[in-house]
Amino acid sequence: MAQVFRHLFPQVVAWENLLLAWRKARKGKRGRPPAATFESNAGENLLALQEELTTHRYEPGGYVSFHIQEPKRRLISAAPFRDRVVHHALCNVIEPLFERRFIFDSYANRVGKGTHAALDRGQEFARRYPFVLPCDVRQFFPAIDHAILEGRLAQLIADPDVLWLCRVILASGRGVLSAEYAMDWFYGDDLFAPLRPRGLPIGNLTSQFWANVYLNPLDHFIKRELKCPAYLRYVDDFLLFADDKATLWRWRGEIMAFLDAQRLKLHERRCHPQPVTEGIPFLGFVVYPHQRKLKRRKGIAFRRHLRGLLARYRAREIPLRRVTASVQGWVNHVRYGQTYHLRKTVFRATPIKPPDRKRKLAP
Repeated sequence: MAQVFRHLFPQVVAWENLLLAWRKARKGKRGRPPAATFESNAGENLLALQEELTTHRYEPGGYVSFHIQEPKRRLISAAPFRDRVVHHALCNVIEPLFERRFIFDSYANRVGKGTHAALDRGQEFARRYPFVLPCDVRQFFPAIDHAILEGRLAQLIADPDVLWLCRVILASGRGVLSAEYAMDWFYGDDLFAPLRPRGLPIGNLTSQFWANVYLNPLDHFIKRELKCPAYLRYVDDFLLFADDKATLWRWRGEIMAFLDAQRLKLHERRCHPQPVTEGIPFLGFVVYPHQRKLKRRKGIAFRRHLRGLLARYRAREIPLRRVTASVQGWVNHVRYGQTYHLRKTVFRATPIKPPDRKRKLAP
């Protein structure tokens, strides 16, 4: 019988855990009004949260939503700061319980993993195998089914108070992505299927963690049932490698059937076996056995973004440090590919000019 964990809720609401959760939630955000307002009376705010959680009177606030265009158009939904403290408090306790059950080659939102480790691993496999099956799940976050996710959490957690908190957080984001989801029908669905609660707000810490929980059975299916020796996943993007295309075509069909049971579907037109020498589109790069290139649209998008930042800097709407931070972040990411000449071209074409002296500089 699989191990289950009880009596976790006292750890979630413990003062030390709430204090740690607050410190994690405010990291990098202390200068922003929501975090600063909470911090101005942190002790009382944390005590109030503790009391609300303990008595099951905790109710999440509303989300602030906005669209981003890169890497593709997505709706990002940010929970109020006090709710983010609760998300950290919950994940502090339950994430380690699931972490030890994740496979080695799952790279998203895990300590010691990340984008660049996933790219390294993908390139390592590309050197060892001639063919790859690149896959990604269609409208993944909007499609995540709450009933399936709750069942997956309950397989390991037997504490009713923790499961109550998970349901409260899930319910708080229930309608956030409803407009982003185009209904997919599955075998056995009735007319009430569109009413099934679904969707995880992309901006939540819990959503990133629960995405790994939701797809963990897929990881084990591919490793144990399909016996794929070279497989890795980053959120809903994953790669399978093999010595021949026929094996990958067979695996593709079995993965599609498996995902149907999870109420998920692949982008079928993008998911087909190919030689690794053609280049593997993955996490913003095109990965070859012995080199990586940044996707062309990524370079174009950054140039557009940089021009916008510099225009705002010259208009004294933002300080130079905002531009510097953005440039440093981009350079730190793209240096993991063959991008030296691209970087020279971008920065030569967009020189930094001094701000307009007639305007007052924004703080």
